[in-house]
Amino acid sequence: MEYTHVVHTFEPVFDDKSEILILGSFPSVKSRESQFYYGHPKNRFWKVTAGVLGEEVPQTVAEKRAFLLRNHIAVWDVIASCDIIGSSDSSIRNVVANDMQMILRQANIHAIYANGDKAYQLFLKYCKEEGQPEVYKLPSTSPANAAWSVERLIAAWSKAISG
Repeated sequence: MEYTHVVHTFEPVFDDKSEILILGSFPSVKSRESQFYYGHPKNRFWKVTAGVLGEEVPQTVAEKRAFLLRNHIAVWDVIASCDIIGSSDSSIRNVVANDMQMILRQANIHAIYANGDKAYQLFLKYCKEEGQPEVYKLPSTSPANAAWSVERLIAAWSKAISG
């Protein structure tokens, strides 16, 4: 496989009632195809967040958007564009970051959670500014993080998003 320059083509999910911001690194190939977050069927994001919040797992994009907003969760990615091989976070280079202030100016975000180490590293490198809410690293819901079961992810994520 070779590098492709890819631009993030869908908007963040948030409103003025959003209280936490969950950041991924960059959309997977499947998410880019579906034009929404965590679109790969093996990504556990929707199972984990629904499990933490005691709700049914949303299925459609409309259900997922409503689920996030109802629970005051904003979702976006750190990267606006980059060169990447497929969906491989480890291949990311030539990063242009998203402007986090777009959400932080409009929503009452009190904490930022990075979905995995790569999102956390990229946020610290490209987006962290003085005066922003604290950023915390959560274990990735990606299928590449096979060492973490859904149950273990729910336990770790519940400390962050159920409060």
